[in-house]
Amino acid sequence: MKDLVLKIHMGARLARMFRNYNVENRALREISKEKPRSAPRHATTATPSAVTSESVMKKNESLLEHLRSVYVESTDPTVGKEADRRPLRVRLPGSAFSLPELADVPKGKLTLAEALKALGSHQHQPRTWSAEKIAQEYCLELKDTKSVLEFFIPFKVEIIPPRSRTSKQIKAS
Repeated sequence: MKDLVLKIHMGARLARMFRNYNVENRALREISKEKPRSAPRHATTATPSAVTSESVMKKNESLLEHLRSVYVESTDPTVGKEADRRPLRVRLPGSAFSLPELADVPKGKLTLAEALKALGSHQHQPRTWSAEKIAQEYCLELKDTKSVLEFFIPFKVEIIPPRSRTSKQIKAS
């Protein structure tokens, strides 16, 4: 074991010697090389700074008139409290994860507990809990509900019983 460690250490030392061999001369040679020239630019008739500065500093009256004629009116959308919300269908026991207790949810949205309940119900009883029934029950759009049911599948836990009593079992300690 000691010989192996010594060989690895000597191998690293040998590799370092080859890596650092003549480093200064190689670096100096690379630095002293002639730098590549940049590509030639296209020929222009005027200098770019003169053209740009003139056009920026000059007032354009037609644009100023158009700007004065523009009038923007903005209002904040009003949100109806009772019309856009629905009561919760599923609650988590206690204050899970120290989240505040919710009494209602905006229409078109689900809490995590409701989403898991709806997905699980559809997985266990797909005829009873169809996409149409889930959309109606939770005030969702049918297109979104079908997409969720197609692409999100909750985990399925299956407990497989042992083949026989004599097989190895984990005992609680």
